[in-house]
Amino acid sequence: MEFIHCEDRPFEAGVERAAQIGYRWFEPMVHNGRELLSEAGYFHSFWMDNDALEMKKILDRHGAKASGLSVHCPLMRPEISVPYLETAVRFASAIGAPVVDTDEGIRPDWLSDSECFQVMKYTLTRVLQTAERHGVYIGIEPHQSISKRTNGLFRIPTLVKSPFLKVNYDTGNALLGGEDPYKGLKAVFSLLIHIHAKDISLQQADKEKDKVSGTPVGCGCGEGDIDWLRVMSILAEGGYTGVLSVECGTPREAAASLKHLQAALSQIGPKTVDI
Repeated sequence: MEFIHCEDRPFEAGVERAAQIGYRWFEPMVHNGRELLSEAGYFHSFWMDNDALEMKKILDRHGAKASGLSVHCPLMRPEISVPYLETAVRFASAIGAPVVDTDEGIRPDWLSDSECFQVMKYTLTRVLQTAERHGVYIGIEPHQSISKRTNGLFRIPTLVKSPFLKVNYDTGNALLGGEDPYKGLKAVFSLLIHIHAKDISLQQADKEKDKVSGTPVGCGCGEGDIDWLRVMSILAEGGYTGVLSVECGTPREAAASLKHLQAALSQIGPKTVDI
């Protein structure tokens, strides 16, 4: 849904535009409480104080389904993350979204290496009790100082033994984090539940690779550094049957991304992936 941010439009406007482009699956961003720009209709995030079925009604009106919810929060701040993620899980369950996507967030400088994993384990243990009851997955995304590396990304969703703790792989964040996104995707494939299809322009890759832990949005898929046919081949070989959630910055890029990914899908045989 980030593609509509550039136009300062509300949630339903983004859903309507994406449906017109040809998308069937959407990943809404949600937040706690009230937020001025969303309240005024200038931002696409959806406040969770509202009835979840209001969002479902909007999605249904445009023939759309939620592939997941974007719920990024600091796992090392349980006083924030536990109630936030628990609310998001219940919200996702109500609208039929199978996964809540998050990352570890900004690491507090007062936590040691060992302590940060202990705190995250506590947060995830608490949240997964709710997630398991509702049948909603928690998807950890490569997006911050620990998860930007494949070994760190793999470690977080194995802190708690639960079938509902998985990975939301982001190809663009992995690339910018200094990882090989194809090797990284294969390495975490056993935990894969959802994918952010994010491409990175050659200029941005040259400037920021191995210097940042992520980026808000990418360029249009097929217009950057990611080889999408190679990504699709890895997914097909592994039997992935989920959704590629395109993450780009403009409606033009959203349309270009859908066209490019559909063309790549058509080259790998029977369709198993959706967009």
